[in-house]
Amino acid sequence: MGIHLFRYFVIALQICPLTLFSDAIPLTCTSANFGLFMVDEREKKVILLVAALASFLVPYTGSSITVALPAMAAQFNADAVTLGWITSAYIISAAVFIVPFGRLADIIGRKKIFVLGVLIFTAASLASALAPAAGILIIARFVQGIGGAMLFATSVAIVTQVYGPGERGWALGVTIATVYAGLSIGPFLGGILTDHFGWPAIFLVNVPLGLATIALTLNGVTHEWADASGERFDLYGSVVYGIMFFCGIFGMLLIPDPSAGIWIIVAGCAFAIFIWQEKHCTSPLLDFAIFSQNRTFLFSNIAAMINYGATFAVAVLLSLYLQYIRGFSAETAGLILIAQPVIQTIFSPIAGNLSDRIEPRIVATLGMAITTLGLSSFIFLTPETSLNVIIISLMVLGFGYALFSSPNTNAIMSSVDIQYLGIASSMVSTMRSLGQVISMAIAMFCFSAFIGNVAITPPVYPALLTSTTVAFLIFTCLCIVGVGSSYVRGTIHNS
Repeated sequence: MGIHLFRYFVIALQICPLTLFSDAIPLTCTSANFGLFMVDEREKKVILLVAALASFLVPYTGSSITVALPAMAAQFNADAVTLGWITSAYIISAAVFIVPFGRLADIIGRKKIFVLGVLIFTAASLASALAPAAGILIIARFVQGIGGAMLFATSVAIVTQVYGPGERGWALGVTIATVYAGLSIGPFLGGILTDHFGWPAIFLVNVPLGLATIALTLNGVTHEWADASGERFDLYGSVVYGIMFFCGIFGMLLIPDPSAGIWIIVAGCAFAIFIWQEKHCTSPLLDFAIFSQNRTFLFSNIAAMINYGATFAVAVLLSLYLQYIRGFSAETAGLILIAQPVIQTIFSPIAGNLSDRIEPRIVATLGMAITTLGLSSFIFLTPETSLNVIIISLMVLGFGYALFSSPNTNAIMSSVDIQYLGIASSMVSTMRSLGQVISMAIAMFCFSAFIGNVAITPPVYPALLTSTTVAFLIFTCLCIVGVGSSYVRGTIHNS
């Protein structure tokens, strides 16, 4: 039944793509007529603006939630594992849907999928704000992830398509900088909103921002991009892909529960079926040649996954540490956590511009090494650790992350042909989501191993600190592996 409903959804988008969002007929740029000069400077600026707004929405929401978790726990009487699911529900759905929607966007148009994604994300934000129970909030966050998948599967691809090689690193750097701006403002604004208006206000802020993004896109972006227009959408491959990722991610998040093994085995079987399906499909969801014949693309994506896997849960762990063990308010904790993304916001465009002139492999690998250094300092957290040490460590982490992320994304998007831009953009986001899942799975495993399914109370604080330090030890080791993966990738600049 679900497969048939999704088929009708795809057909509807293909039959009425023009009337779904606008009465005007947009100019469609296919691979045959694509050109950088077809988009004037004004429209390029609008595209960069809406991509930046969309890139702001998701990280703002995620980082805001980290400081609101204790307030949610108090309202819903939720334990640490449930709090982890509030964060992880979004990541699961984003990972499941990013690649299918990236491929669908290549076929029917990236602008249409982008606008629909903003609409779904905005509606789910409103539903999250009104959630009466933790279970409903988790469901709303899952739907939010579907909208987020549409956004990230299209925004980077569109920016890549309208900005040429000499300016692409800068444009991607600006887009990524807005991600970090969302991360920067999120903890601080989230703390203020939570303390003064309650945690639902965090989600309500998304509503006007989402509506403004939709209005700007419909009024300011006249082009459409469908470089695989006319090709068949691999529906069954998408379903198997979704089952594979859902079961695999769900299984990882259930560790160390014994049932986790069953989910992971099902994911493995689905993976085998997916490979068979894609090899025998005339228009596959994912062309494996993009990996096997492109060393830069392969290792850049692996490095991205490792980087996110080592850093995503940092804000969650430190938020709980600062509010429970150190006794700070949500607002104060948010103000402390802002140190990392502020540095990321400042240096991301610089790093992106640098990668237009210097091989991204060099810049990104240096960034990964600095990130490792920043993570290692948190292994030694105690209840008496100086705030200056914490803030400096966050700044080092932010600087390393900025040096890595923009050049790495530039390397990924510049290493593929135009017909693969949607898939490349999707893979960037998939690696982000998969890395985030790995990061949260590590954190939740530590919670389960040292705390268990109990509410976080003062007697549990020592176990919480142990969970935090062990998680940071694992993250540091993971990042060391990432340095090697980043270094062995190929090059994109001609010598």
